[in-house]
Amino acid sequence: MTIRALIVDDENLARRGIRSLLRRVDDVEIVAECQSGREAIEFIARSGPDLVFLDIQMPGKTGFEVISEIGLSTCPYVIFVTAFDKFALRAFDVHAVDYLLKPISEDRFYKALSRARAALLSMRDATLIRQVAQAAASSPLGKVGNLTLASVDRLPVKANGKITPMRVADIDWIEADDDYVLLHAGDKSWILRESISNLEPRLALCGFVRIHRSVLVNVDRVHELRPRLKGEFSVILVDGTELKLTRTYRPAIERLVGPGI
Repeated sequence: MTIRALIVDDENLARRGIRSLLRRVDDVEIVAECQSGREAIEFIARSGPDLVFLDIQMPGKTGFEVISEIGLSTCPYVIFVTAFDKFALRAFDVHAVDYLLKPISEDRFYKALSRARAALLSMRDATLIRQVAQAAASSPLGKVGNLTLASVDRLPVKANGKITPMRVADIDWIEADDDYVLLHAGDKSWILRESISNLEPRLALCGFVRIHRSVLVNVDRVHELRPRLKGEFSVILVDGTELKLTRTYRPAIERLVGPGI
């Protein structure tokens, strides 16, 4: 995922500082810089960036007026950048991702960027899931490509020499085992001849999140997260099962416990 970022500040030095920090990361593209609120409004309306680093006090239009004119429902994610802390409460009233005080601390800057990254990933996942679900619901055959509604709601498992449709909602977590997966539900497990990579996009419709290259977890079964070393987490399920969330899948945290981590 590449984040299309816009920098808005009437001070050249401030824009240069943000530009320098953003150029140290690989997943952000600076699409433009604006020196006034009016320029920002016109660019956002025309090009729709993903994220805006927005100064509050600018000539002509303040940062809040920029958001007001664009509208909360269509405004990109915003990280406010200002020299004054008196605007903090109002910033969060308009659902800003974060609020940075000048001079900007590198640590705080990258924490704010991580929040925006997670929020954007969560939004895009939700949008994709909603689009697929809507397409499936509107299809006369209940099918999107090779994906049927029944295949999302049920998975065929073998038990006692019979093939039984298992409700996906009953599964706690799924573990990869070569070309097979193990479906764990309570103290029982079933084997299914399917790769975890094929299952992942299908089960996203049912609230499953990948937290490890070999593990999918049902969000509804997550009880808590416990920090580990090197940016990893232990994911504790309601039945006490402990799974590992690796750094590669850290954006999944937003799907598991919501924003703010």
